[in-house]
Amino acid sequence: MKRFISIFVSVVILLIIYSKIDFQGLIQVFQNCDRLWMVTSLAMVIPITLVTSWRLQQLMPSGNSLSFIEANRLILGSSVLNMVLPSKMGDIAKAYFMKDRGHLSGTLSLSLVVFEKACDMLSLLLWCAFGLILYPQKDVFFWAMTMAIALGLVLGLLLLGSKPFAGLFFTITLKIIPRKMKSKLQTLQDSWGEMHDYFWQDKKQLLLTTATSIFLWFLHLLQIWLFILTLNAWVPFWINLALSPLAILAGLLPLTFAGIGTRDAALIFFYQSYFDGATGAALGLLCTSRYVLPALIGLPLLGQMMAAVQNVKKTDS
Repeated sequence: MKRFISIFVSVVILLIIYSKIDFQGLIQVFQNCDRLWMVTSLAMVIPITLVTSWRLQQLMPSGNSLSFIEANRLILGSSVLNMVLPSKMGDIAKAYFMKDRGHLSGTLSLSLVVFEKACDMLSLLLWCAFGLILYPQKDVFFWAMTMAIALGLVLGLLLLGSKPFAGLFFTITLKIIPRKMKSKLQTLQDSWGEMHDYFWQDKKQLLLTTATSIFLWFLHLLQIWLFILTLNAWVPFWINLALSPLAILAGLLPLTFAGIGTRDAALIFFYQSYFDGATGAALGLLCTSRYVLPALIGLPLLGQMMAAVQNVKKTDS
């Protein structure tokens, strides 16, 4: 039911967007786009996926092997599930899949996925904070966004870097959240603690993972900038470092299907000083392709990953 509601909300937002822009203009934007930049920007999905898979390989403990092909299978398979299932179930299934294949224990595999996602979020916030510092036209709204992003980055770094602070954070949060959410947060707390014990004992691996995550999100944001060039529009790259992460964060709000709708509206809003609504809507469609293309490539793996999801549900029950 939640999935149907999110799809409905996405459709409503898209209808509102397309009712307010020149739809013929949107078609014309694609007709006039730069074909070479289109191919180049869409092809960025390949190095992004390969680097993500390589990072997953590097996260594995010594003595636990994960081939590069298997890592790609896990990344692509989870991309499919994240498109069709709620609550990033694809990432949870990825953790179970690693356990099922004998790569890791169940708790450690979940800890690994938690650390992977934490690195992604902090890297995104880092680039966004860097871009917002350089952003020249900050009004009250953008100053508020800068403070919020900086606060989120500091909080994330403290959660990742200080086990006592993380314990205090989870203890306080468990007291104020609804009862039905407490079991999930308790599981996250346990995984977070194991993650601290595991990753901080190997500073070299921690540094490598951090640097790879920052570079990986540079590639993500570079791809969005190349989308803008594809549409024959122009935004300075450092401006894109501020605006595109804000749109991505808007798409992470649990309101719509795979961020479709909220992300599109955010792109039109944030880039309105640089190009018109039709170009912003076209950029939203290209940004959605960043999630659709890996999911399409991973479709042959859907059966295996769905079996992992069923096992997750059986384990939870």
